[in-house]
Amino acid sequence: MRYPFRAGAVVVALTAALAACGSSAEGHKGASGAGPSATRAPLAAPSAGPGTTASGGPSAPPTSEPPKLPKDELTPASGSFTRKQKEYLVDRVPRGMDPAAVLQTGQETCDRLRFLVKADRDVAVGAIVTGEIADAEPAVEHLCTQHRGLLREAARGYADGTYRNDQIRPGRYHDVSPTGDCTWRITGADGRTLVSGSASASKRATINVPQQARAFTSTGCYAWLPEGDLG
Repeated sequence: MRYPFRAGAVVVALTAALAACGSSAEGHKGASGAGPSATRAPLAAPSAGPGTTASGGPSAPPTSEPPKLPKDELTPASGSFTRKQKEYLVDRVPRGMDPAAVLQTGQETCDRLRFLVKADRDVAVGAIVTGEIADAEPAVEHLCTQHRGLLREAARGYADGTYRNDQIRPGRYHDVSPTGDCTWRITGADGRTLVSGSASASKRATINVPQQARAFTSTGCYAWLPEGDLG
């Protein structure tokens, strides 16, 4: 299959189509319904040291997480939650927030996964690997368990970035929707290049990560997914 544009654009486009058609979550009952999208939290800026901000001024005191609703208070304004829905909500609902609103986020995550799998399974897995579909694991484990295979595969994939030593799993991988500037480099213990290359936006690339790899850097390739059983 060819991948003429970046997978992030696929996720955005398919999610917009999903919202437009008013799709509902798989297998939800009672108080469930389509809800707001779950977004990935931005990466934190590098710390400038304890007690200071990046600009050198005093930092604000740390804030603690708001208390969560206990399990016996997880009830919707009307109707009732299923057992799986309630399990998903445990320790996820801040006090003062409607549990149904939190449930809607998980249900929409399942909707997105279902929609992406129908369009392109690799893109669905890549969206989990990169975090474009946030909080996929709890949603899948409780609300749409049929997608557990996506989680298992995503756990063995790589998003763009640099990985070292124990983070590296030898084996064969293919990229997902690379840009025109997809490049990769694998080095050994002495820093010597073992494997390197590049790919265009219209052609899938495969790589073999050798046992002696000690660093793996990928840029512009979006995600790498395993081929076969990596153990």
